[in-house]
Amino acid sequence: MSVSERTSRRHLRVAIVGWGAIARRVVALLAERGRGEIAFVAVAVRDTAASRPDLPASARLIAEPGDLTGLDIDLVVEAAGRASVEPWGQAALSAGRDFVVSSTSAFCDDALMARLVASADHTGAQIVVPPGAMGGIDALAAAATLCLDTVEHTIVKPPAAWRGTAAETLVDLDGLNRAAIFFSGTARQAADRFPQNANVAVISALAGIGLDRTRVSLCADPAASRNGHRIAAGGAFGRLDISIDNEPLATNPKSSEMTALSLVRLLENRVRALVR
Repeated sequence: MSVSERTSRRHLRVAIVGWGAIARRVVALLAERGRGEIAFVAVAVRDTAASRPDLPASARLIAEPGDLTGLDIDLVVEAAGRASVEPWGQAALSAGRDFVVSSTSAFCDDALMARLVASADHTGAQIVVPPGAMGGIDALAAAATLCLDTVEHTIVKPPAAWRGTAAETLVDLDGLNRAAIFFSGTARQAADRFPQNANVAVISALAGIGLDRTRVSLCADPAASRNGHRIAAGGAFGRLDISIDNEPLATNPKSSEMTALSLVRLLENRVRALVR
């Protein structure tokens, strides 16, 4: 590889799928940080006619996965919800572009994940799963190199973060006066039933012992002001305990600020000389 080819890699051209709270926060943070070498060249939305004054000046609106064809992009970032993962993932990976998945609850469908992995294998592209709202995922993934016996993931959020989800049928969110665990099951079950709140359960499961062996508890706590995650894991490596309390996104309390920050880090690492 020539010096000029190496230098050219310090610029990144990105297509982002979705223009919701996470996507807007990521783009705004990168602009604030002066990351001009990261250009958003396309934003995929359902309605391209709607006014979006906060859209990056460099971005064109697209509506269909086929619109990626011919675009000069390096990778595609999905931030639009579970239903968008397969069509946009197939389009990106088939074109040899790396695909970053935010809506990891889509991977509760083993067949879908297998299809995307097959497409990535065929073209040499990669499916990238960011750590999302969780910290320490690198340590959990490293620990899984040896035998992992148990991984338990507890998600604790204020009642407001669970409104509009199946939690409303399992616990009286308005009447809580103390923390209540309203769901216990596997990571697959948690993410499948609570895709907006428990995406991160898939991330810890993929890093560790899988969707059906990772145990997840969901908790509504009226005393909580942040979105909390606790991971406890044990195995041949020793013992791991991770705890993080995230500020919710100002425009979407179901998501954490850290979800956007992890995407910012991922994109910045693509252009940094020193990856951290």
